[in-house]
Amino acid sequence: MAKVIALAGKGGTGKTTTGGMIIRYLAEKGKGPILAVDADANSNLNEVLGMKVESTLGDIREDIAHAELAEKSPIPPGMTKPEYMEMMLQDALSEGDEYDLLVMGRTQGKGCYCYVNGILQSQLAKYINNYNYLVVDNEAGMEHIARGILPRIDVLLLISDCSRRGIEAVSRIAEMVKDLGLDPPVVKLIVNRAPGGKLNEGTSAAIKEHGLDLLAVLPHEDLIYQMDSDGEPTAFIPADSPIKQALYPALDTLGL
Repeated sequence: MAKVIALAGKGGTGKTTTGGMIIRYLAEKGKGPILAVDADANSNLNEVLGMKVESTLGDIREDIAHAELAEKSPIPPGMTKPEYMEMMLQDALSEGDEYDLLVMGRTQGKGCYCYVNGILQSQLAKYINNYNYLVVDNEAGMEHIARGILPRIDVLLLISDCSRRGIEAVSRIAEMVKDLGLDPPVVKLIVNRAPGGKLNEGTSAAIKEHGLDLLAVLPHEDLIYQMDSDGEPTAFIPADSPIKQALYPALDTLGL
């Protein structure tokens, strides 16, 4: 059964780019097969990894809903709705040479994401035995973890920027994990966008105050911005870049 690595943190902290680099790390170490899961409704992990996505789970939910309302149903004669959905769900898995990608996506209408969350949960349960690693980029919060959509968490990586407010945000996530009784064996903090790769005293004090276990401090990297602006997959930033030089040795200590 796959080892589940979950990333959590508030939006805008570089969580998805960090997740992409972790996936690249595993692939470069020959740890595959790997399933990358974009569990954020505002999905862009595929762009970070440079992968094309034909359909998301949200797209399929909308297609099924429209099929039920259409005058002429696209469901082939003799095929049940669950069979039709299963056929469509096969297209939601984007297959690559080094890793596959499953994207939650968003629904078009208003309302709860419970139905799409349920589809995501069932798909993860179906696929988990086919991979050595699941790397899950969660939404900006804890919904997927709190709802038990993930089968379990072996490594929880809390992603923050270098601000004190960012540390306060991930500390609340860490507390919620405890309250939910999830008890991941490994819970670590990665701090992004630190000037010169260094934390100031106030941020360091906040990390210590909340009892967070710091894994890595990643420097601000102008090349990430440039690659993103040019539409290049940021997970492929060169191996000699300061950000990968800080991240990869830290990941080595986890014994993945």
